[in-house]
Amino acid sequence: MAQAEDATKAPAGETDRPPDGELAKAYRPSEVEMAVFQRWVDADVFAPDGKGSRADWSREPFVIIQPPPNVTGSLHLGHAQRSTVEDLMTRHARMNGRPALFLPGLDHASIAAQYVLDKILAKEGESRQTLGREKYLERMWQFVRETREVIIAQQRRVGASLDMSRLRFTMDEVSAKAVREAFLRLYRESLAYRTEALIHWCPGCRTSVSDLEVIPKETQGSLWTMRYHLIDEASGSVDPDHWISVATTRPETLLGDTAVAVNPDDPRYTSLVGRRAMIPFVNRPVPLISDPVVDRAFGTGAVKITPAHDGDDYETGKRHGLPMITVLDDAARINENGAEFAGLDRYEARRRIVEALQERGDLDSVKPHTSLIGHCQRSDDVVEPRLKTQWFIRVAPLAAAALEATRSGRTQILPERFVKVWEHWLTEIRDWNVSRQLWWGHRIPAWYCPDGHATVSANPAGPDACEVCGRPAAELKQDDDIFDTWFSSGLWPFSTLGWPDDTEDLRRFYPGSVMETAYDIIFFWVARMMMLGIHLTGDAPFHTVYLSGLIRDPFGQKMSKTKGNSVDPLATIDEIGADALRFALVNGTGPGSDARLGQEKLDNARNFTNKLWNVARFVLGARPATIPAGSTRQKPNRDRIGPADRWILARAAATVKAVDHEMGLYTFGDASQILYEAIWNEYCDWAVELSKIRLADETLSAAEREATWWTLVDVLDTYLRLLHPFMPFVTETIWQRLPHTAADPELLIVADWPSAAPEDEDAETESKVSSLIDLVRAIRNARSEARIEPSAWLPVDAYLPSSLSGVFASLSPAISRLARARPLVEQTEPQLVRELAENGLSVIVGEIEAVVRPAARDDEQDARDRARLERELAEARAMLAAAEARLANESFMSKAPPAVVEGARARAAELEELVGRLSARLG
Repeated sequence: MAQAEDATKAPAGETDRPPDGELAKAYRPSEVEMAVFQRWVDADVFAPDGKGSRADWSREPFVIIQPPPNVTGSLHLGHAQRSTVEDLMTRHARMNGRPALFLPGLDHASIAAQYVLDKILAKEGESRQTLGREKYLERMWQFVRETREVIIAQQRRVGASLDMSRLRFTMDEVSAKAVREAFLRLYRESLAYRTEALIHWCPGCRTSVSDLEVIPKETQGSLWTMRYHLIDEASGSVDPDHWISVATTRPETLLGDTAVAVNPDDPRYTSLVGRRAMIPFVNRPVPLISDPVVDRAFGTGAVKITPAHDGDDYETGKRHGLPMITVLDDAARINENGAEFAGLDRYEARRRIVEALQERGDLDSVKPHTSLIGHCQRSDDVVEPRLKTQWFIRVAPLAAAALEATRSGRTQILPERFVKVWEHWLTEIRDWNVSRQLWWGHRIPAWYCPDGHATVSANPAGPDACEVCGRPAAELKQDDDIFDTWFSSGLWPFSTLGWPDDTEDLRRFYPGSVMETAYDIIFFWVARMMMLGIHLTGDAPFHTVYLSGLIRDPFGQKMSKTKGNSVDPLATIDEIGADALRFALVNGTGPGSDARLGQEKLDNARNFTNKLWNVARFVLGARPATIPAGSTRQKPNRDRIGPADRWILARAAATVKAVDHEMGLYTFGDASQILYEAIWNEYCDWAVELSKIRLADETLSAAEREATWWTLVDVLDTYLRLLHPFMPFVTETIWQRLPHTAADPELLIVADWPSAAPEDEDAETESKVSSLIDLVRAIRNARSEARIEPSAWLPVDAYLPSSLSGVFASLSPAISRLARARPLVEQTEPQLVRELAENGLSVIVGEIEAVVRPAARDDEQDARDRARLERELAEARAMLAAAEARLANESFMSKAPPAVVEGARARAAELEELVGRLSARLG
């Protein structure tokens, strides 16, 4: 692989790497992590083109544009989880030699930022209104400058290897230029337009909000049925004795009613269609119309029509040409169109209107009623439909292009189950209201002349004149509204790289590789990035959308401070370290799946970190005296290594392949579990324990003992590389202390990703040693269930097939020690073992039969031993049934590769033989 000059390698004799073998007795993350991070920063390894990069620029870059955290926020568990996933993908690509860009950013978080600052100002006795727009924005910039460093520092804590030289902010000038240019292009293509329409209005935030920002909540309320008196068409006066009753959940909106509607097929009202009714309090005559939208079964079958304050009524009003009368102001108070109720809050107006109707005898009934009420995602206020003149994006053609990208496979969505939801939403999408009545954000680049003409310009100073009538710039006024924050965020994958300018970064790093984000904003953000990216650049902005799930407590409940079940990631890092938190957040999880996190999982991750540290301390401390300190790492001499060494080399090669497979599938939780089991269960529990006997065996030559130690180092090096993307700090710290080859860089972060060496793949030895390890496990289990003192040495006799004799002889000192077997005798005939089993503990593992002979036995011990064998027989029979079912499965037999089918047959034969031997032993 062609590589750039390696700035992480020190000149000969000038290495900064600590001497081999110097690891503290205990791993203390707080003493290590920030020092390691600073070393990465100093080496300039995060930037793909930094001086410490070893990237091969002939390869396709790997690019993740960070979903920008809110500049006003602090690191929460979701941030930590997503940063970990993004970072581990980046580290993996970097170690594979690809130019890897993890571009950082911060989000101005329009509504959220104003919400936070407004609360601060309120404590100071100020408000937006008292400061005015200019001073308010000055204060906001001051606030942002103070808070942005907090979130940046917190990203360092979790180990995110972000290229801070490319840090971007959604309100910086590069982003502002992209927003102006994008909007201008959309406007010129008639994809951006301004019109009066019904929008969602949040009275708390005092702004319009998008469909996606309205959260429906089931609410228990009332259904009021009230009378609208008919008008005598002959006299023009209200008829006190004739009325039509209408049902509503919002009596206050009657002030804006402009019709009463019935279903054309409802015979109850056929004779009334075409007549007029009088709206109480405002004394407005309105027509009785027929429209199929009316549900005959709802209420009385007659409904009031308020086109300016209800989505369905708005469409009905347009079909019938009805007036649209607004009766609520920005604060959801009744406006001047509300007669004597003007100035009242909407709910107070509701109460008084109901009282007045009752006093007039025009309230027929009040019934409990449950309905879905829209709430603002930010403030939780009940959202009001209102007529407003706003800017909209015509999204149908943009959505069609986004759908084509996913349908053609140019962009994949993980997990695939979200594709159906994606399809539904993009085919049902409505035009996007991008106007927001806020101050903090990108101001809409539209200017209006006194005649109401709109001119859109990408020039921050505005147009020179009205493009319609030519009025000069001095007479033009810019739109007061800002863009929906998701508009600028929708440009994020390419605005961060300098678009609309033709920059080197844009040419090198766009389209990106993966967009990782939470599944709950797939439409808020991912859809907007896809639509705008494809339309404005011609390319889908990434080839993979990786959707992360939510972090829940151990019982599956959503975490929150009010429930007391939330986990503070920064406090957790202080307690157990960033690596343990990262591992706990990723282990056992998959894309799109919610993960459960509790103290047990955090403790397990911390224990794994300590286990890794301790085994590294042992390996470094076990260096044979014949190997000088500071020696260059050597490959194990295959002519000198033993069967256990060959076994762990083969297992490491298999682990490399398994991890590569899972990384390719983006199943990082499975990859982490493979590493956990390989390191803890195989390397620590068996390879190291088996090597201890060999390293201490004075009958072996120095070369043989050295080969065993180099095997431990080689496998540890492999596992540190594989584990580095998941647990970067501890792996970097340990790796610094290992012996290295001349080709290794100074830092693990830019070291080569391991590959499975063909010479290490030894299936025969792997199988044989695994069988003997299983024998030791089985002997330990039999002793434990017989309640034999763990430290007691007991005779063990074993019969093995001739194919295992050589390996057994080589490993017998280790088997003897690990199984507490003395003497350990290999019998040549299985019958001899079976006879001895009459007075011992029988052990059957595959083709191996063994017996542990305790000094004395009693009936209780015999019963426990028989129960153990019966459990083993039941388990073997269950596995055999599953194996036979698999072989009977026509689909498996026809589709599986021949080697897989043959392996399944062999496994079934082994299990059948095991069932036979266990059955025979039990009699």
